Amino acid sequence: MSTVTESVDVDVDVTTAYNQWTQFETFPRFMEGVEEVRQLDDTHTHWKIAVGGVHREFDATITEQHPDERVAWRADSGPQHAGVVTFHRLADRQTRVTAQVEIDPEGFVENVADKTGVLDRRVKGDLGRFKTFIEQRGGQETGAWRGDVERPGS
Repeated sequence: MSTVTESVDVDVDVTTAYNQWTQFETFPRFMEGVEEVRQLDDTHTHWKIAVGGVHREFDATITEQHPDERVAWRADSGPQHAGVVTFHRLADRQTRVTAQVEIDPEGFVENVADKTGVLDRRVKGDLGRFKTFIEQRGGQETGAWRGDVERPGS
C-alpha cells in the first residue's frame, strides 16, 4: 500500500473550494485519466479511468463528508484505494486543499506507475488543475452538496 499526500492553495474561499469538490461529475475536467464519474446517490459513485492505456471501472463509497472540512472515500471494487481531501481556510479568499490517497496498485501498469512516482505526480497535477479550474471560473462553483456523511461507527 502506497500513500500520496499533496496540497494546493487556491484563491477562493473554503466554501467555494469544498462545494466544487463535491461535484464529482466535473472531475474529468481537471483529473488526468478520469474519463467519467457518475454520482449514483449521496454516498456512491461509479468511475471510469485510464492509467497508462489500461481502462478500469470501479465503484466508490463516500465514507465521511463534512461541509467545508473533508470528503473521504474508499473503493468498493477495482484498484483498492481510499483517501481523504481536506479544506483549510488560510484567508477570506484562500484555501489549502490537501489530498491524501492510499492505493494498493493492481497489475503491472499500476505497480510501475507507483514505483516511478507517476501516481504522486498525477495527484499533484490534478490538484493544480483543480486550482486553475476553480480560479478561472471567477471563484464560482458549478454546484454544491452540503450534506453530512458520518464516518461508520461514529
